[in-house]
Amino acid sequence: MYENLLKTITNLGSPKVLVVGDFMLDVYIYGDAVKISPEAPVPVLKITETEHRCGGAGSVAANISALGARAYCIGIMGDDRDGEILQEKLLEAGADIDSLFKAVNRPTISKQRLIGLAQHLHRQQLIRMDRESTEPLSDELNEAILAAYKDKLPQVDMVCLQDYNKGLLSDSLCRQMIRLANQANKKVIVDPSLTSDYSKYIGATAITPNRKESSAVAGFEVINAEMAAKAADYLLQKLHLDAVVVTLDKEGAYLKTESKSLMIPTRPRSVYDVTGAGDMVMAMLAAALATGCDYETAVQLSNIAGGIEVEKFGTATVTIGEIADEIIDQNRGTSGKIRTADSLLSELARHRRQKRSIVFTNGCFDVLHRGHIEYLQFCRQQGDIVVVGLNSDGSVKTIKGPERPINNQHDRAGVLAALETVDYITIFNEPDPMNLIKKVRPEILVKGEDWAVKGVVGREFVESYGGKVTLAPLVNGKSSTATIEEMRSLEAQSR
Repeated sequence: MYENLLKTITNLGSPKVLVVGDFMLDVYIYGDAVKISPEAPVPVLKITETEHRCGGAGSVAANISALGARAYCIGIMGDDRDGEILQEKLLEAGADIDSLFKAVNRPTISKQRLIGLAQHLHRQQLIRMDRESTEPLSDELNEAILAAYKDKLPQVDMVCLQDYNKGLLSDSLCRQMIRLANQANKKVIVDPSLTSDYSKYIGATAITPNRKESSAVAGFEVINAEMAAKAADYLLQKLHLDAVVVTLDKEGAYLKTESKSLMIPTRPRSVYDVTGAGDMVMAMLAAALATGCDYETAVQLSNIAGGIEVEKFGTATVTIGEIADEIIDQNRGTSGKIRTADSLLSELARHRRQKRSIVFTNGCFDVLHRGHIEYLQFCRQQGDIVVVGLNSDGSVKTIKGPERPINNQHDRAGVLAALETVDYITIFNEPDPMNLIKKVRPEILVKGEDWAVKGVVGREFVESYGGKVTLAPLVNGKSSTATIEEMRSLEAQSR
């Protein structure tokens, strides 16, 4: 499976996807929460930054473009500044916006979020303000959209209908688009709106309701995979679909086709923000299916892409490189943590491209004890990726004497690799780690506080390029030497 996923994502090519739906502008207004207002018990924000991103169908189009595919947009916007910004953002993403029409007396759909930053660090959404019109489109706009659809359809490999129930994808227009796509032998994937009636989606190729949406249409609460299976089977038969993908947030997704019924789990995540996760899943599914990918592989890739997205703040794009990196990460296993210095460097370069900070520490780690565990937990708290330079057997003998180490370097590396706090281990032969530190160039160098007087090897080098040296607190009375001496004392007493 690992090889298949990696091969599929790295050979995705540049499929063309027609994105039809409700295009929106997401606005993020950041501010420091400096005090509580004297006028009311609410925080006062000192505005520091305003950011604009593509939302709704625009988010799907931006994500499709980030995956290397070509997104053709059909939708509407207002004749206003928000519409101009949305156009600019879509063009920056690489989307085709020739068929985004301006609607008179109708605003560009926008979602403004006020984001408070506590101590300039943690982002917390305080309130969202929506500006929109959900009235049905005029006959003229409907005709223009349908004409654009007929014009673009022969040029694309896949149709993506992103329905937020904002007035564009009416029953009539939706049915016509699906019928025309079927006649042209083009697949149609639908991200449905929250409604109990899905009849306008009859004849589509696939549909991707989330837990709440599938509950509304099925008439019962989808709380687990078993209920998702029932909802998916109902939709497959009712709408005459090829596939149903019920997305179940942190649990993954349930896939139902005529020949397959399976739960596809996802890896547990540190969820920062779920905004835009469904758009990312939709984009990955569309791009994969447009290239002829099978449903199971497409859903697996969508799980991975959606998982990466929720670890970012707000609506964010995910690239092929990030997905490939994640696939590699998920399949490294504990043995994959143990690297030569040269192979480690390429891994660290990949992490740095993802804006992850590298923490480095080193030691013998001969007989693992509580002090080691707390020390490595401290290292984990300092950054994103923890690299342990492990003294080889030869260098341990030089430092500790001929009777050490108790455990050979392979056993010591294997034990460290089993710890969640450690990402990589590389063995070095020199008595000190200076050469390895120069290769790794960590953002953070960690040593025990007992090195404050002795001097931390590598301090001047790390600080020369703006890195940081941090001293970790020690657990009193805990060391490999003390543990070994106690074991030998007990052995002597038992004789």
